[in-house]
Amino acid sequence: MSGLAGARLYLVAGTRIGDAELADLVPDLASAGVDLLQLREKEIEAAPLLRSGEKIAAACDQAGIPFVMNDRPDLALALGCGVHLGQDDVPVEIARRILLPGSIVGRSTHSRDQIDAELTRRERVHYIAVGPVHETPTKPGRPAAGIQLLDHAARAVPPDLPWFAIGGLNLETLSAAMEAGARRAVVVRAITEAADPVRAAAGIRALLDQVPL
Repeated sequence: MSGLAGARLYLVAGTRIGDAELADLVPDLASAGVDLLQLREKEIEAAPLLRSGEKIAAACDQAGIPFVMNDRPDLALALGCGVHLGQDDVPVEIARRILLPGSIVGRSTHSRDQIDAELTRRERVHYIAVGPVHETPTKPGRPAAGIQLLDHAARAVPPDLPWFAIGGLNLETLSAAMEAGARRAVVVRAITEAADPVRAAAGIRALLDQVPL
């Protein structure tokens, strides 16, 4: 499998990781096993975010990994990339009207009902994120959905819809998520706040690769 279908390690990051620009780290992160990248910046205005996004999109294209913007189908259109939508963002149908044809659309799910709703769409999204497995400061105020939600996803989601566990996942917590059926993971702080982000990504990917898709 290649592209999104074979993606296992999904990194969500801002425009910088530590002292480095994300765009400059993309080649090494991709070599370490990151195979899907989302740019998430809540506090940067559209124009500077677009400038940074252009560099990151180009780096992802060169590395051969899909790139998506968080929340913003308008910026995704400008960058020619996909978009990740939360439950309170614009509806999937509206995002698809904005995006270039065939662009990736992903969606967050936090409950069994939300997972099941995605499965009944006439035109499904390209992937879903399931969680948060653990409470995380990247989503303040959102309670943990727990391991049980991963078990439901593993049983309910068909093989042709990739789903990623998300929320507080790192080398210490990922094994339990995998035991519950997760084979793909969204990672934020375990990579972005690591002393060596590339090495951290490689370690997490090696753990994921212990179990086949």
